[in-house]
Amino acid sequence: MKPMNLPGPKAKALIRRDDKVISPSYPRGYPFVMDHGRGTEVWDVDGNRFLDFAAGIAVTSTGHAHPNVVRAIQEQAEKFIHISSDFYHPLWIELAEKLNQISPFGEDAMCFMTNSGTESIETAIKLARFHTGRTQFIGFLGGFHGRTLGSVTLTASKASYHHGFFPLMNGVTHIPFPDPYRPLLQPQAGEDIGTAVIRYLEEEIFERIIPPTDCAGIIIEPIQGEGGYIVPPASFFPALRKICDKYGILLIADEVQAGVGRTGKWWSIENFGVEPDIITVAKGIASGMPLGVAVARKSVMTWPRGSHGNTYGGNPISCAAALATLDLVETEYKANASAVGTYALEKLREIQTRHPSIGEVRGIGLMIGIEFVESQETKKPAHDLRDEIVDLAFERGLLTLGCGRSVIRIAPPLCVTRSEIDEGFTILEEAIQIAEEKSRLFKIAAPGLKGINKG
Repeated sequence: MKPMNLPGPKAKALIRRDDKVISPSYPRGYPFVMDHGRGTEVWDVDGNRFLDFAAGIAVTSTGHAHPNVVRAIQEQAEKFIHISSDFYHPLWIELAEKLNQISPFGEDAMCFMTNSGTESIETAIKLARFHTGRTQFIGFLGGFHGRTLGSVTLTASKASYHHGFFPLMNGVTHIPFPDPYRPLLQPQAGEDIGTAVIRYLEEEIFERIIPPTDCAGIIIEPIQGEGGYIVPPASFFPALRKICDKYGILLIADEVQAGVGRTGKWWSIENFGVEPDIITVAKGIASGMPLGVAVARKSVMTWPRGSHGNTYGGNPISCAAALATLDLVETEYKANASAVGTYALEKLREIQTRHPSIGEVRGIGLMIGIEFVESQETKKPAHDLRDEIVDLAFERGLLTLGCGRSVIRIAPPLCVTRSEIDEGFTILEEAIQIAEEKSRLFKIAAPGLKGINKG
């Protein structure tokens, strides 16, 4: 497969202009300059076609420019664009009613509309403090919850997110996430890593550092995103729910990346058979329009008028896009995420048998991580190899993103087809093959790939 000459001349010119006027803090991956997209396909400004297996960091859940979403945006824009949260409009009521209907609680839910995932986390922090009268929180190593001050304090996936910003918010203690592939704790006899983390929380953190009666909430991604697309063992969440019930702690599920059908269920925590008290939502809820929501049990959202607010939350155009998105996810794409996700996992595990650099393939639905290692035995992360594979895939027409220390995330739009998975994985496997052959880590080159024309 012949690599494209990237970036093209138009892309290069735009990147030069960008360098002069855009903050250098943005973590750009590679020089892709988008022109337009349809479904899972995107084109850059030079006319090169790509498959998008990143979906704007799991945002474009219904694909790029889905006609139903575009129509909803256009129709609302012709009516009015903004009114502010000081007043009312029909669509944010309809959206809240829909979220109440599909919430993962056994009681009615109430919503606070925001503009992003990080603002939804900030809302959850404030609500938990207000409702419980407590000040302390438990977060997890590897977690990512955003970059505003409260949420970045809870974030523990990269030290660079904290560098230069201390002191952070007081009152957050991090514990290991139950990672079955790379456990940070040593389970005792009869334990798995899930029950070991719960023991550590109760015996070490609650007995030595934070009295549990001072803890307002435990904030966790049911499946870690930025931390490496890590799926906890089945034992973990039921035990965590029991701990929260025992001490009156709110369980706050960060569904920003994993929610809205990405795992084949509305909310990723539903895969583990427990109910949280608050969920934070953003990314895929409005197919790319800026919208976030903190959804809480009605019995938890007890704060009075004026205690929290914003200007743009519940923007009518974003609400219109969200309602169209949720309809598509409910009628088509939630089931597609489950079916095509299962197919993708099977394909990747078959690819894994040919490549010594793949340590593990894991995920649920269309939230899949491929862990690259220097050795299957040591499991040492192959960070540079992972980055090389991402770049090689881009040059051949596939957009992916890394996460964790050495993981590539597979998070395409929920409308992705099996044929698009096949096309994308053909590109991906060629990129893996080339990277392995170039690397000094693998003494024996991976077997040649059948049916691939290397141009």
